[in-house]
Amino acid sequence: MTDARRYALAHLRRFVEQLFEKAGADAEVAESVTRVLLEGELLGHRTHGLNLVSRYVAGVLDGQVKSRAQDLEQLSTTGVATLFDGHYLLGPYCVERALACAAQGASAQGIGIAVVRRASHIGCLAAYLKPYTDRGLVAVVYSSDPSVRLVCAQGGIDPIYTPNPIAAGIPTPGEPILLDVSMSSVTLGLLGQCRDAGTTLAHDVLMSNTGEPSNDPRDFFTTPQGSLLPLGGQAFGHKGFALALMVEALTSGLAGHGRKDAPQQWGASATAVVIDPRLFGGLEAFTGETGFVADWCLAAARPTRNARCACPGRRA
Repeated sequence: MTDARRYALAHLRRFVEQLFEKAGADAEVAESVTRVLLEGELLGHRTHGLNLVSRYVAGVLDGQVKSRAQDLEQLSTTGVATLFDGHYLLGPYCVERALACAAQGASAQGIGIAVVRRASHIGCLAAYLKPYTDRGLVAVVYSSDPSVRLVCAQGGIDPIYTPNPIAAGIPTPGEPILLDVSMSSVTLGLLGQCRDAGTTLAHDVLMSNTGEPSNDPRDFFTTPQGSLLPLGGQAFGHKGFALALMVEALTSGLAGHGRKDAPQQWGASATAVVIDPRLFGGLEAFTGETGFVADWCLAAARPTRNARCACPGRRA
């Protein structure tokens, strides 16, 4: 049995910051990246938490990933709509800057949007949201990577696009609603975990390179590579596929840099949208509605005594 070890959060935060600083990151970037990875860990997204520290540091040390705030270039802005080029800067810093910029637009005009192209890996999308819901703002993040192909088109075999997650933070009178959903039936992280453990998945969520549905991770890690099925699987994958195309348009499309450019290095396209309900129907009316719906979900009748009704980010 493995002994669990506990660490003081402040000490762990400083330790990780120092790892990035020693690799060459400036203090602003190191603090931002550490904050996002720690929040992902605390949310329980272990594949996108501190597990990523070694990968990020290695990318900086081998010169593939940049680590200084000055590397983030603002290409254009209207005060509401902004475009950044990350030049492969550590992704969490890029997304935090994009969200902060979008929030400024939202406070002034009700909505703000900021797009980043060529960020490095951006971690767990849900980890960015709570600072904005705490301010009574709605925050939405979309992400894709034009250099990677993992998910097949509905009815196809070849991998075409990435899992293209959508995350949203929605304020309520109590705990916020926090959702983070990929447009693939499963994530690559889960697939890797099953492969390493020698287990299969509960459903046929893969397409082999010969066009056979499968629940065996080995059918993905082949040459040629297999594919993840779109969200909804064989029966309802047309829905996930349609949403994935929307994410492609709202990320790489708006960024002006995508699959048509045939990038050779992992580089996320990310879009941050922030909305201030105060400039619409009002914050009290908004949270009254979102809180009512969330409570209704949690209070719904259950088919069995032990069944749990879930609302993303909220405890039953």
